[in-house]
Amino acid sequence: MTSAQRSLFNVKALNHDYSGVAVLSDINLEVATGERVVILGPSGCGKTSLLHILSGLMSARSGTVDIEGKAPQPGVSSALVFQNPRLLPWRNSAGNIDVVLKSHSKQQKKQRIDELLSRVGLQDHACKWPHELSGGMKQRLALARALALQVPLLLLDEPFANLDPLAREDMQGVLTNLTSLPSGPSMTTVLVTHSVEEALIIGDRIILMAGSPGRFVKEIRLSLGADGEDRRASPEFYIHLADISNQLRSIAKA
Repeated sequence: MTSAQRSLFNVKALNHDYSGVAVLSDINLEVATGERVVILGPSGCGKTSLLHILSGLMSARSGTVDIEGKAPQPGVSSALVFQNPRLLPWRNSAGNIDVVLKSHSKQQKKQRIDELLSRVGLQDHACKWPHELSGGMKQRLALARALALQVPLLLLDEPFANLDPLAREDMQGVLTNLTSLPSGPSMTTVLVTHSVEEALIIGDRIILMAGSPGRFVKEIRLSLGADGEDRRASPEFYIHLADISNQLRSIAKA
């Protein structure tokens, strides 16, 4: 984070355990408004636990999380998008967004829903039910619902892991184009993924985690001179890809 950027949240000396077994150890992180941070690490190293603490869904054993000067609150300071879209099957696409909209008139809700569906490419599917949507469309809808909360921090826990390669690539493009909303605050993003390519396409900064207990071991700041899929045109993309992949293999073996 440069001196010109405003800090959105700080994590200091964070530690957590389950039944006495250390899960996270001395996690420290400062993220600027509008920044896209990606966390990479082996399965079971505590990435999801960290997101749950950032979201306010659970509390750490020790340490602090400060989001715009306050403790995290689900749906207030952040929105969390899961690997499973978790849509309400008894509500159509518009209804799944409507359920999180508060303090809006009926007309305002309709305008907001139309805007969000358009931004994720589902403007022609407002009346479809979740079972009528493809996997990629369901994740688009889950993302639109998260954005409807108009919170400053978007947390994503491997949201594209179950998609086929083309749908995954499509969703990566959608996400990189949704860093801000015209009627809302800049979106700061923390993404957990196992895909190095995805991290390089989406992230401004990549953090590598090791496990037993979960801890940050390296930070990589990216300056690829492009965004999204256009980053693949940079030779540095493939240098980073090989280097980070090798580092993750070493972490997994340690």
